[in-house]
Amino acid sequence: MAKKVLILATDGFEQVELTDPKKALEDAGIETTVASPKETTKPGEIKGWKFTDWGDSVKVDQTLDEVNAADFDALLLPGGQINPDKLRLEEKAVSLVKQFVESGKPVAAICHGPWLLVEADVVKGKTVTSWPSIRTDLRNAGANVVDQEVAVDGQFITSRKPDDIPAFSKAVIEAVDATVPA
Repeated sequence: MAKKVLILATDGFEQVELTDPKKALEDAGIETTVASPKETTKPGEIKGWKFTDWGDSVKVDQTLDEVNAADFDALLLPGGQINPDKLRLEEKAVSLVKQFVESGKPVAAICHGPWLLVEADVVKGKTVTSWPSIRTDLRNAGANVVDQEVAVDGQFITSRKPDDIPAFSKAVIEAVDATVPA
């Protein structure tokens, strides 16, 4: 049975931080499901941000209300400034992050994605990395913040930016491969 990763995102996700890890996971034989709140610019799709302007849309497979953490082997949180800032205001999104953390399953976040980990209050004592502008938020939430390509601390996998995607994707695939299927 194939392993499954939930990708939690909404309008404004950094395009390559969703599409490139998604492709790497799928190329490794791991199923992906993109979940988003009901309220998106276009029903059934979320619009990416491509570095300095709006990018391409990605199909939404399920709404937040339809997903259950127990059905997945890991959670992936793409960055982009807009995406996690919107999601941390969604009670269901924050609750899902907490459920994955409580389950012990891998939780991977890149760039601004760790903002959701701060909002879920799950980074205290964890070693993480992120985009420079949210590192103070992570420190204030009790995290040990490092500046490196990928930081792995138990179930947490974090990276800083698009340049880190190959190392980030590799770490996520390794973590998912080590899990017992949901």
